[in-house]
Amino acid sequence: MNYSVADIYGMSIVMSLDPDLLAILCCPETKQAVSLADAGLIQKVNAALAKGHVRNKANKLLIGQIEGGLIREDLKILYPIRDRIPVMLIEEGIPMEQILPAG
Repeated sequence: MNYSVADIYGMSIVMSLDPDLLAILCCPETKQAVSLADAGLIQKVNAALAKGHVRNKANKLLIGQIEGGLIREDLKILYPIRDRIPVMLIEEGIPMEQILPAG
């Protein structure tokens, strides 16, 4: 099944993620379910990344763009998808309070 993940800077990115794989993936920290982030959210993350002020849970400043992401059920952490592979490591998670206003 193909999911449209983002249309970033005029480049359409289409992500293929097996629904069975998505069904078994969960946050490695809290075990909450994750779901494929929509294109609008990925655009917001990439805009924040372009400004150079986004850090992951390891406090590493992130550079570049992401293809997509898996957002935790509580919307607090996004796990990036790079080279069509979900990076499901706690320290690679992106705290969303840097990107989305509290509320």
